[in-house]
Amino acid sequence: MLSRSPDGRWLELPALATAHSHAFQRGMRGAAQRNAGVGASAAREDFWSWRGAMYRAALALDPASIEAISRVAFRELRRAGVRTVGEFHYIQHQPDGTPYDDRTVMSDAVVRAAKAEGLRIALLRVAYHRAGPGREAEPGQKRFCDPDVDAVLRDVDALRAKYAGDPEVVVGVAPHSVRAVPPEWIRELAAYADAASLPLHMHVAEQPREIAECVAETGKRPIELLADLGVLSPRFVAVHATHLLPHEAALLGASRAFACVCATTEADLGDGLPDLVSLRGAGARLCTGIDSHVITDPIADLRALETLARLRTGARVTFAPPSGTPAEQLWREGSLEGAIACGFADAGGTLRVARDHPALALVEEELLLDAVVFSGSSSLVVA
Repeated sequence: MLSRSPDGRWLELPALATAHSHAFQRGMRGAAQRNAGVGASAAREDFWSWRGAMYRAALALDPASIEAISRVAFRELRRAGVRTVGEFHYIQHQPDGTPYDDRTVMSDAVVRAAKAEGLRIALLRVAYHRAGPGREAEPGQKRFCDPDVDAVLRDVDALRAKYAGDPEVVVGVAPHSVRAVPPEWIRELAAYADAASLPLHMHVAEQPREIAECVAETGKRPIELLADLGVLSPRFVAVHATHLLPHEAALLGASRAFACVCATTEADLGDGLPDLVSLRGAGARLCTGIDSHVITDPIADLRALETLARLRTGARVTFAPPSGTPAEQLWREGSLEGAIACGFADAGGTLRVARDHPALALVEEELLLDAVVFSGSSSLVVA
């Protein structure tokens, strides 16, 4: 996995992947880090209050600004060693929900931004319809929404036709969440993705409220529902998977589906700690995502697939890979597994690390990858 240049100056590793990104949220950096007040008002600061700030940022976008912000986000990813990004793209229409004359103009802007910054992109066209079970879309959500599943799939068809000959672009399908689309939509979108062998990504169990609403509507927890709908497969990516019970982890593992952990965003939003021990034990595949771009450090993201488990369990070295070292397994999950989750067959190249970087001083040669994974950061990566 790790190789050295002939002169010993550089270490080479497979390029990194981030399987879950909302590039436009890079424009929010620093803008949602203060309490609204003190006392009772401060206590209300959580995922749901942050979401209001995100809606305001989304409403201000147009094709030119989403492309400009996405280029900043993707440039930073490339500098950090990322070669593949899964863009979970849900800003489709004008702010009032009216489609643009060119219905894919916002998607195309994001694809252009990725290609201009040297990234491969999985454009995951999101389906969004409602605020929650029995609730119409809120004003801030209208530009995400489509009236029916056929409108979503027509756009997916158009995007697939447009990028059919481009090896740097994969088009996938993304029901936003059990909150935002009804079960019958999820079933139809999954059937389409299965028939075309497309990646299928979905926010799953990020918040307890999402689970409670799903149980109230369907009598099932989200992963239970998705299993019944025939969604789970090796091409399915459960983004976050933060509040799963062990039997739900087993359902993901039995289907060889992915859980995409977005550690820096989940920490920023106070989402909670995923049960990575249960996910690994069940055979679920793991990958990482930058999500809201609050921090761009993909090495920290892949390291979190072990350190979060340590925080949850109070143990050190919480897994033993079938072969190799924990560092090798974590790098694979942050690189090749993320690229596969996005529909690509390989890591898409390599990145270079400077052997003389201060973070690697005094490290024995056979421990270099351990040091990169457990003590390094994106500052190690040489442009």
